[in-house]
Amino acid sequence: MTTMTETTTQVYQLYIRATPEQVWDAITNPETIAKYFHGAQLDPGPLEVGASRRTWSPDRSRLWGDNTILECDPPRRFVHTWRSLYDDELAAEDESRVTWEIEPARGGTSKLTLVHDRLEGAPRTAASVRGWSFILSNLKTLLETGDPFPAEE
Repeated sequence: MTTMTETTTQVYQLYIRATPEQVWDAITNPETIAKYFHGAQLDPGPLEVGASRRTWSPDRSRLWGDNTILECDPPRRFVHTWRSLYDDELAAEDESRVTWEIEPARGGTSKLTLVHDRLEGAPRTAASVRGWSFILSNLKTLLETGDPFPAEE
């Protein structure tokens, strides 16, 4: 489910057959992130408020994002800034915010809610709705089957 409010807030909700701890690991572990997030290479670092979340292209030749952790409450809530640096026009936009909320659900499943907001100064970022849909679908597939989608050619 996707909800948009004047393109300034996007909300995605899905249920995943995984525990909150497994979902938390998937959204914070650099090795796992690379499997479902276009091969992104996340610099390892502390999961604490104020810490940097730098992501690179799969070959580490280009910085894709340099974001900051705003909240960290494992395995329930993870909030960080968002600015895409892999595209010059996106990089020129204002920083936005991504919030991951994980709730236990029935039968060992988890409800994952992703909120991407503060998009007023980032219209191109807001317009790329397909991005989160693909990432979240791939995350769910990886956690439930052990394999991500096939790589894009």
